[in-house]
Amino acid sequence: MEKVFIVAAKRTAIGSFGGTLKNISAGDLAATAIKGALDSTPISVEDIDEVIVGNVVSANQGMGIGRQASIKAGIPAEVPAYTLNMVCGSGMKTLMDAASHIKAGEAEIVVAAGVEVMSQIPFAMPATARSGHKMGDMTAKDLLVADGLTDVFNAYHMGVTAENIAKQVDISRDDQDAYALSSQQKAVAAIEAGKFKEEIVPVEVKVRRNVVEFATDEYPKVDATMEGLAKLRPAFDREGSVTAGNASGINDGASALIVASESAVTRLA
Repeated sequence: MEKVFIVAAKRTAIGSFGGTLKNISAGDLAATAIKGALDSTPISVEDIDEVIVGNVVSANQGMGIGRQASIKAGIPAEVPAYTLNMVCGSGMKTLMDAASHIKAGEAEIVVAAGVEVMSQIPFAMPATARSGHKMGDMTAKDLLVADGLTDVFNAYHMGVTAENIAKQVDISRDDQDAYALSSQQKAVAAIEAGKFKEEIVPVEVKVRRNVVEFATDEYPKVDATMEGLAKLRPAFDREGSVTAGNASGINDGASALIVASESAVTRLA
């Protein structure tokens, strides 16, 4: 059985919700990360055997984000490419599948990527609009919440799931705030020290009449403090502990890995 190696890893900078990347499609953003990863290796697009792209909410992004990203990255149309949805684990699952396919001898070099442009997730009209809504108001559904942030089995927000877990394993509000602050501070320190520069692929973004390169994470909060976090109200339960300051963020970004068999690595070294 072949050993599996990650030979390249690139990502875009992380854009805030409604921020710099809000007008870049998922296919384009993923393609940027994939092309950046390929360009950092001696591997050519003809060497790729498969492309797997993780994505959760693909509404209004066009058919086959994985295929879009593959073609836009310059990979031949003959190379299989598909999109994988395992909700929050989608990106990690692409790496697992890539490794499995290589170990099984089905591929030698695979692109494993992930992308989400949460800023572009649309609102949708109810299904009755298609069959003929006869009378009364229709309410648009926010697919970001409905398809991306709601537990379909219990019909509640994933923030409530976070509350449930915090209670089950006894994680206090102070613990959550301290962890969130530490995460923000580490991210800011790493950005200021240039630690992420080698892994980030610049994204060309049109700003008014100019095209600029977006290459620095804009999501980390430079001015975050424990005092500021402590002032935030619970977002999902009045008596809860999960707030907008310590919950998972809503943002835009893409990343890509080039995964290869030991034989391929030896041959292309």
